[in-house]
Amino acid sequence: MTGGASSSIYNHMVLHQAQTDALFRALADATRRDIVARVLVAEQTVSALAARYAMSFAAVQKHVAVLERAELVSKHRVGREARVRGNVATLKRASALLAQLERVWRDRFAQIDDLIPPLDPGEG
Repeated sequence: MTGGASSSIYNHMVLHQAQTDALFRALADATRRDIVARVLVAEQTVSALAARYAMSFAAVQKHVAVLERAELVSKHRVGREARVRGNVATLKRASALLAQLERVWRDRFAQIDDLIPPLDPGEG
């Protein structure tokens, strides 16, 4: 990979650093990852989510709020219920970023391989 492509990825990451940090910070918690997985399958009420965890309703609400700030979920009201749904687009962005970083590192390893002479089979 050329320096231009690497710097392009780096510049994209810097421009969206706060959003990227919030995303990965939100995903760093097992409960939040589980909530995201559940609401990607089907929209759920906060009450239904809270019933699944050994923590208070308020604690689950705080987890959902962190996920909302990271744009991993969105919350809306239906009557008195707060409903949560997953945001696939944000997960796709995270996946794309990780794929870009993987390409950068694979290219760097390939460059290292090009610089290191192959071992002579007789050397041991």
